[in-house]
Amino acid sequence: MAPSATKKIFSAWKPLFDSRAMKITLVGLVIALTFTSAVLAGTITGRVKAQSRPEVGEDLNSGKYESSKYKFLERIDYDALSDFIVYIDQAVPGAHNPPAGVARVVIQKDATFKPHVIPVMQGTTVEWPNKDDIYHNVFSISDPKPFDLGFYKHNEVKRVSFDKPGRVDIFCSIHKRMSCIVLVLTNPYFAATDKNGNYVIRNVPPGTYRLRAWDERLPSQVKDVTVTESGQSVVDFVLSVKGLPQY
Repeated sequence: MAPSATKKIFSAWKPLFDSRAMKITLVGLVIALTFTSAVLAGTITGRVKAQSRPEVGEDLNSGKYESSKYKFLERIDYDALSDFIVYIDQAVPGAHNPPAGVARVVIQKDATFKPHVIPVMQGTTVEWPNKDDIYHNVFSISDPKPFDLGFYKHNEVKRVSFDKPGRVDIFCSIHKRMSCIVLVLTNPYFAATDKNGNYVIRNVPPGTYRLRAWDERLPSQVKDVTVTESGQSVVDFVLSVKGLPQY
């Protein structure tokens, strides 16, 4: 089409686009599309807690842990456990890619990795700043992501991209108790619990999913959940050392 003809067509339609009615229509269309995209997603929420085996209470009530032999033996306080991860354990159509660039940070401070457990989507890059004035080392021998960042001190930052799903156990080769876990997941529909065990997974597309609650030292638990448009689904979990094969 000749430039002159194109100019004539634009000139003929311009008053319509400039009109108040057209502006109102366009604004209404944008609001409608935004509202539609917002309501076509639900929320999964709930609580995760851990439960010890009942036999443990017998020893605790016997007074044996007050003896000089056992009083320094550290016991697990199941009520205080909070590093749970809840996630949709299956492919989700249309799941978006992780944000570009560095998305998560694990700080090395007071000879501790903080946080101890982090969930990330496959493809996410994690930073590992050293906030101590001594050397630390970050390495892993886990199959999904073996790596070694070497030794570095305060104000140095190194990065790792996690491109395969799975559990990645991470350590410092100098300090015995320094460890953390990166749980690499295949979709963005996951959440870490707060200190009370509560979690919220937002903007989940409608559908029925397999929802998994995970802890580093307890068997995970799976429940089915149906998410509706703009609805809220509540799923609670209780994790314990139960249901494992007996030998």
